[in-house]
Amino acid sequence: MTSESNRLEKHVRSLTDDEIMLMKNRGCHCDDWSRIRVAERFNAETVGTTHFSGDVTLGVFEKRISFFGGFDKPAGISNATIHNCTIGDNVYISRVKNYAANYVIEDDAVIDNIDLLAVEGQSSFGNGTNVSAVNEAGGREIPIYDHLSAHTAYYIAFYRHRPKVIEKLQAMIAGYVASVKNSMGLVGKGARLTNCRIIKNVKVGPAGLIEGVNKLENGSVNSCVEDPVYIGPGVFAEDFIISSGSNIEDGTIIYKCFIGQGTVLSRQYSAENSVFFANCGGFHGEACSVFAGPYTVTHHKSTLLISGLYSFLNAGSGTNQSNHMYKLGPVHQGVVERGSKTASDSYILWPAKVGAFTVVMGRHYRNSDTSDLPFSYLIEHEDESILVPGVNLRSVGTVRDARKWPKRDRRKAPRNLDLINFKLLSPYTIQKMINGRNLLHRLKITSGETSEYFTYHSVKIKNSSLDRGVVFYQMGIDKFLGNCLLKRLENKQFTHIDELRAVLKPQTPIGPGHWLDLAGLLAPEKVIQQMLLDIENGTLSSLEQVEDRFRSIYESYPEYEWAWVVDVLEGVLNKKIDEITPGDVIELTVSWKKAVVELDRLLRADAEKEFTATAQTGYGLDGDRQSKETDFQQVRGTFEGNSFVQEIEEHIVRKKAMSDDLIGRMEELRQR
Repeated sequence: MTSESNRLEKHVRSLTDDEIMLMKNRGCHCDDWSRIRVAERFNAETVGTTHFSGDVTLGVFEKRISFFGGFDKPAGISNATIHNCTIGDNVYISRVKNYAANYVIEDDAVIDNIDLLAVEGQSSFGNGTNVSAVNEAGGREIPIYDHLSAHTAYYIAFYRHRPKVIEKLQAMIAGYVASVKNSMGLVGKGARLTNCRIIKNVKVGPAGLIEGVNKLENGSVNSCVEDPVYIGPGVFAEDFIISSGSNIEDGTIIYKCFIGQGTVLSRQYSAENSVFFANCGGFHGEACSVFAGPYTVTHHKSTLLISGLYSFLNAGSGTNQSNHMYKLGPVHQGVVERGSKTASDSYILWPAKVGAFTVVMGRHYRNSDTSDLPFSYLIEHEDESILVPGVNLRSVGTVRDARKWPKRDRRKAPRNLDLINFKLLSPYTIQKMINGRNLLHRLKITSGETSEYFTYHSVKIKNSSLDRGVVFYQMGIDKFLGNCLLKRLENKQFTHIDELRAVLKPQTPIGPGHWLDLAGLLAPEKVIQQMLLDIENGTLSSLEQVEDRFRSIYESYPEYEWAWVVDVLEGVLNKKIDEITPGDVIELTVSWKKAVVELDRLLRADAEKEFTATAQTGYGLDGDRQSKETDFQQVRGTFEGNSFVQEIEEHIVRKKAMSDDLIGRMEELRQR
């Protein structure tokens, strides 16, 4: 029994004979009136035409309840059958066509015009449901629970080579599932269930709004006052967890799914055996056995995401993947690393791995792996997969995406389940650029200068694209290293070289080496390996401790990042950081300034393509050329007046000033 039900059970009394008579006169029935308990100030006139059975507790109904359209009604119970329920103060219950059974209904809740609200036996309300994510044939099942984070789910799905970790995490989750099992359901304080059909074994948190649903069965709606959940018309949901701030409506069908904070599924979206984490969006299409990391978004009909890991994905119309070779079943799976996009009608044959921030266009029938070649275009040409490395670094869309994600964070709950690092450039992506740059150099050497195409992991790279890729990656590397260096030295004055070296010295040895992306959380591999060991040896023995460790890793990102940068800078300079000179800083700053200005110039040129004569096609339909240009400007504005273009111009000016300031400070230090 919940703490709220315990509160409601206190200070109650039996009905008086007069109250029983009044309730009978108002059309109420009960098999055993002695099992009805009421609050001290209970008014029998607030209940009518209701059948009671089992143990029932009733609060005080003395307020008026507001409804849509400015209409209000008095709190109370009418036209219902109530069995084994504890009902709080100022609740409105009316037109329960079948019955409400085995529920704690907290203060200010509304239950109006529903068919059935009931719990049967012991229920865990969706907790413990095994979701066959990533691989449709099974083997990576994630047991979902109320507080599941993308990072815990990532461990369970992708660290099957560490069976003891999986065993320990599953045991922790099983313990939580056992703790929430109950024979009583919950409709939380201020929650509203209106015009619904069947609701079985469902827990609804405070302020949750559920209206017009067809069926909810075996699930938890983890709404909160700060960030309510909305479940709207036509929804079917079975074996689910829905987190705070989520919005599920318009005939959406979900089966065996975890829905993360701030996620929106709408317009007949269909999902099964899938997990969606923070701020995902699914409209019209379908998901099957999907691990949708934060900001996975699909807006279109005929778009299928199946048997894969995605995060920060924008899936175009008709996007599709194949996980079934009609041999051993749907056993294949794929990975699309963070920040990627798929163009309309793109197709990928699993197994495959798509590198971070890659744009996929066309149909790809070979099992490629471009994870060490991020920020690329993967294009189909004459049934071949052609890769253009690094070119997406100059795309205005890439930068726009990175800037819009933090602004589109819909989560408002007091505690975020997913710990998201939004950085476009980070040790995770820069290590891939370094690997990509070195890989392209090796391909050039091994295949020869005269080769027209180079082949790598089932994709072809044109000679000219290879050379440009090296340049793009080097610009990205220089920009990131300079960004971190300038941020470290910003607004700092030095009178001696030792002061400079002290500021540049890392505060932790953790950071150098390989980095990982745990569905939004960026971290050094060494930290993750230590965490896995701590789970195995019992140092981390509870879900709370696991989540606290994730949070500690997340909060330590700046220190880890700088330690990684220092390690790379030492390789670039061929000296230790405590040997660095003002001249070295000046050299790095000049490289950074060049990279920043050149990338901004490329972004500006890419943005300008949106304002060409071709882009004006379809404007000024019934007029001349002047009408077309005027119509275009009225709708789209001018290139010079575009806010993003202006931001690029300001960025160039600002960064030039920063570099000049640092170079000036280093010149002064060099002369001391």
